[in-house]
Amino acid sequence: MTTAADAWQALADWEPRPLAGLVGADPEARLQLLVRSVADIRFDFAKTHLDEAAIAALLDLAKAQDFAGRRKALFSGGIVNPSEGRAAEHSAERGEGAPDPVHRAQLLHQRMRMLVDAIEAGAFGEIRHLLHIGIGGSALGPDLLVDALGRHGSRYDVAVVSNVDGAALSEAFAGFSPEHTLVAVASKTFTTTETLLNAASALQWLEEAGIEDALGRFIALTAHPDKAMEWGIDETRILPFSETVGGRYSLWSSIGFPAALALGWDAFADLLEGAAEMDRHFRLAEGADNICLLAAFVDQLYANRLGCQTRAVFAYDERLRLLPAYLQQLEMESNGKSVTLDGAPLGRASAPITWGGVGTDAQHAVFQLLHQGTHLTPVEFIVAREPDHLLDDAHHETLVGNCIAQGAALMAGRASEDGARHYPGNRPSTTILLDQINPRSLGALIAFFEHRVFANAVLLGINPFDQFGVELGKEMAKGLAEGSMEFDPATRALMLAALGD
Repeated sequence: MTTAADAWQALADWEPRPLAGLVGADPEARLQLLVRSVADIRFDFAKTHLDEAAIAALLDLAKAQDFAGRRKALFSGGIVNPSEGRAAEHSAERGEGAPDPVHRAQLLHQRMRMLVDAIEAGAFGEIRHLLHIGIGGSALGPDLLVDALGRHGSRYDVAVVSNVDGAALSEAFAGFSPEHTLVAVASKTFTTTETLLNAASALQWLEEAGIEDALGRFIALTAHPDKAMEWGIDETRILPFSETVGGRYSLWSSIGFPAALALGWDAFADLLEGAAEMDRHFRLAEGADNICLLAAFVDQLYANRLGCQTRAVFAYDERLRLLPAYLQQLEMESNGKSVTLDGAPLGRASAPITWGGVGTDAQHAVFQLLHQGTHLTPVEFIVAREPDHLLDDAHHETLVGNCIAQGAALMAGRASEDGARHYPGNRPSTTILLDQINPRSLGALIAFFEHRVFANAVLLGINPFDQFGVELGKEMAKGLAEGSMEFDPATRALMLAALGD
């Protein structure tokens, strides 16, 4: 039986072939090997260095790391977060998982829908604005959903505030009228310092505007209702979600309340169904037919065989401008680990640094490095067939043409005796092509990235569901604020310069 060590050694012994040769030798076979369509999304890995030999080694690795067993545990409610002794049941929010958590999620969704209906019926007065306060997974997901899907049909003005910098909250206040504003406070633990400080300032803003029962305008989105009640929010305005739903996986739960309210419940239901379609694919598709596992194979090839420390994601669609930031947390917080499941040193690269931007802006900012720099950086292009506007078709044709041409140029390069004009080529890219950007397709796309993260974690033998690395900085910031922690001389000097006595 092939062990994980054997599979990693096989990958180390594997030698990449030039991309142009891989694509040109047998184009039809190449497309059949590395192009898949799931949920009306085309995933094209043809311009990567992945080949049959690399896939074989990585399939052996997946088997040695018990990919099938860990995937089964994920969907059956097993302990897949051993450091915290928890399941990871975000898929249950989409209706895919063990019966009890699926049923519980459905009941909590119904509670959220009833509150959405009550707001629409005027139970809170004439509400026009929603101020959503959270940070990390409690903000990135809702912000992405509303920005991507609410440009033409949002029924409420939504501002998502995450930064504790008062300038962010002040900007939101300036655009809202207090008498027409509802405030959603999103925090899994309801103890997050930045979120509660922003919430207190929002309460003060409403009170100073003369809003009667200002606390009555607050809704809590949390896995700890008792903490929200201690803060002062009535139980009837608390939307709970399960402790087994991680923050960066929580937009499907009550954390997605801003999307359900602003876009309408039907849109939120379509988002869940799109994600469920990807769940079913991930749960049932085997081997390299599983698009999430295949994507993880590409990731491991570049991170752990070709030494790539970063992965760039470029959305060639203005609606997805927040996706790279969303993926940064999802991928780097999940798989930015240095020990295995049993606490041993990992001994190899974990998650690459995820970065990116929006095409075509990024072409005039960072693509110089991608084409001619000394770093090998796998690039991911995300684009849609249908545009989001009624302007001249030339806009969309130019956008899509640039996206496709960039991938071709990265691969082909161009030789020149003038070094400044020489493009080495042989640089990899992936293209994800959506038919449309709508709630269903966005749900499927986000779920794809979630399962890709999990597949990478299985291949590496790490836990993608804890995030202890986030805590140390928080503890030290609290110690600084309370004066309860001793700091080094350089830090004390900086504190004095920035904060005074």
